[in-house]
Amino acid sequence: MDTSAQLTCALEKIDNANLADPNREQVGEETLPKEFAYSQHMTRWLFQLESEPSERMQIACRAQHIERWTMPRKDFPEGRQAYYEWRQACGRFHGRRAAGIMAECGYPASDHERVETVLTKRELRQDPETQLLEDVACMVFLERYFEDFFQKTDYDREKWLRIVGRTWDKMSPRGHEAALELAGNMPQHLQTLLGEALAEPSQK
Repeated sequence: MDTSAQLTCALEKIDNANLADPNREQVGEETLPKEFAYSQHMTRWLFQLESEPSERMQIACRAQHIERWTMPRKDFPEGRQAYYEWRQACGRFHGRRAAGIMAECGYPASDHERVETVLTKRELRQDPETQLLEDVACMVFLERYFEDFFQKTDYDREKWLRIVGRTWDKMSPRGHEAALELAGNMPQHLQTLLGEALAEPSQK
């Protein structure tokens, strides 16, 4: 199987897995399986931040939330520590699933092991590929889910300053530039919140 066929194989398998999501998201005039929609947002933002992304990054971004509905947050205890444990468990699961798919599509072990490492985000800040994945994920959150999350969550100014500040803190300068450009199209209350969070670094 040649390189382009390997990539097509991997992306199709990831898409087919995510098309089974019973949850739905409205995208324009379409109602799509939620994690399938999320994977498409990830791919779109990857190409906006990186004009010629590697095959590994295309697969990693597409598999960022592969079958996440099978590991719901409610299966873990309440609290911030349990939330981080859930996130880490999800990362390991997504990494294993992506690696398995890549192996099925003929990628060498070095490639699928690398994608698994990127998806676990163990090397965030030290590794450019992991950082790119995080930038893409943050842009998807800010564009697609920030306002909805804000509307569904009880307003606590200090909590929201922490959420926005930590999101910003995880991003690279390239991500910051894209986020600031995106912010101009956000509702005014979200622009205000972003400005307050950036003005108060101690909240991060």
